[in-house]
Amino acid sequence: MKKRLLLLFLAIILLLIACQEAPRVRPTATPNDDAAATAVVPTATATPAPTNTPSPTATADPFTVGTNDFPWWNDLVFYEIFVRSFYDSDGDGVGDLNGVIEKLDYLNDGDPNTTEDLGVTGIWLMPITVSPSYHGYDVTDYFQVDPEYGTNEDFLRLMEEAHARGIRVIVDLVMNHTSNAHPWFLDSQNPDSEYRDWYIWAEENPGYRGPDGQVVWHNSASGYYYGVFWSGMPDLNYENPNVTFAMFDAARFWLEEMNVDGFRLDAIKHMIEEGEGQQNTPSTHEWLQEFHQFYKAVNPEALTVGEAWTGTQQVVDYTGDEVDIAFQFFLAEDVLNSAGAGLAPIYADTLQEVYDSFPANQYATFITNHDQNRIMSQLDEDEGKARVAAAILLTNPGVPFIYYGEEIGMTGIKPDEDIRLPLQWASNSPNVGFTTGTPWRPAAADFPVRSIERQTDDPDSLLSLYRDLIHLRNAHEALRVGDWTLVESGSPRLLTFLRQTENETILVIINVNRNPVEAEDYSLELGLDGVSTAVSLHGLTPTTDFTSSGYIPFDEIPPQSVHILQLTP
Repeated sequence: MKKRLLLLFLAIILLLIACQEAPRVRPTATPNDDAAATAVVPTATATPAPTNTPSPTATADPFTVGTNDFPWWNDLVFYEIFVRSFYDSDGDGVGDLNGVIEKLDYLNDGDPNTTEDLGVTGIWLMPITVSPSYHGYDVTDYFQVDPEYGTNEDFLRLMEEAHARGIRVIVDLVMNHTSNAHPWFLDSQNPDSEYRDWYIWAEENPGYRGPDGQVVWHNSASGYYYGVFWSGMPDLNYENPNVTFAMFDAARFWLEEMNVDGFRLDAIKHMIEEGEGQQNTPSTHEWLQEFHQFYKAVNPEALTVGEAWTGTQQVVDYTGDEVDIAFQFFLAEDVLNSAGAGLAPIYADTLQEVYDSFPANQYATFITNHDQNRIMSQLDEDEGKARVAAAILLTNPGVPFIYYGEEIGMTGIKPDEDIRLPLQWASNSPNVGFTTGTPWRPAAADFPVRSIERQTDDPDSLLSLYRDLIHLRNAHEALRVGDWTLVESGSPRLLTFLRQTENETILVIINVNRNPVEAEDYSLELGLDGVSTAVSLHGLTPTTDFTSSGYIPFDEIPPQSVHILQLTP
């Protein structure tokens, strides 16, 4: 293992030096598959010779430190975009990068004094590079935007327009596997090819299955290859330093030449297998530590968000020196469980574990993403429950991510294509304002009653709630980076907590239940000295009757409602 790490370190140094001194050359393989015809292949290099030349010093972004010396990402609310379904600028029925540019003002118009925009300050783009599939997670070219979405020049313009509005952009980087149409894999099917060892091959079927009982060894004319997800996505072999070298080159390209602010890293727990150990292996952690060192050398302020769908303590192991933050899947499940059951302790207990396990605020929160049935469908199309889920997400610690369409309550149940449908901009026709042509996939059946157009001017709509809470989070440091303290209320219907910084104390009260909570049924044990005033930032106007026996701000807390109070001496 030490030898592998030494070779990896030398590869990093050589790559950084080469990128500074000479243009990159990626000879093209000669695939016999049209889907991969435009892909390019980084040169498979020999193990680099030792060098004492130091790596160049990267230039930091001019606004790198966030509120109270937290990283910049703690000040952001991210919005996950599936470009194919966001907005079509040219009428071909497929969303594209120019469509994202056209709709940036919906996300954030760049003026902090306006509230008509959603207010998000970060974007995560699902895969946008060349791929034979509609979803893009099987890559055939890591260096080129898929022509259906536009060009590299279009992407650079998107970055310029987003940054002008104060929006950071991260992109999906799929490192665990490629497409089986990638030129590397096509070449690797020849046992004598230099690319054979870029993937995991066996002459005979090893016979074991994957971590979820799935088939992972796939037959071909030249043997069996390993692919943890399916036969169309063969896993890369990171025991080969040349694979690491090539993937580091891809990461450097997007950071330096395409100006991205970071990456969402797909399937990180599967990076390196150790025999039948196929997830969370020591080798995976060691490789990610090296990757962390590399991308921080390229841009010290770059963000990585890891996808590791596993338990809290295992997720903690990935953060800090491997990825900056990682998604909290179990916490997301309990947002839905609390909102669905109308019981606050379900979420509060899970959050307490997460909060105690991580460095302050250094994890990513969400409700659902592109791999899960949509919120509204999981919550029985009950908008009150969806409002509760939104309130939990946007007032609690961590870095929140919103899946496109959640803000209007879009529905969707698997197959995957149906949880990634066109965004419903309008309700006047089946093209839902998404395209002037025919959408790549028909919109959800509820488009006549649920769209951005229908909700944008309604102060009581779900969209308005999202806008209000995002703008409130943007305006108040305690909601972004404040400490979190659970407040005992005496009612399982109430999720009540404090968010505090040295400059601000905010009390959040969420009735997660479909029934109201009366004054006689709750009392808030704040544990604060010297508080005499409570000002409403959102929701009902409170009393200021602070007593030693507890605080009762409202005679009645309406069902499925959120109230945010600023407490001052």
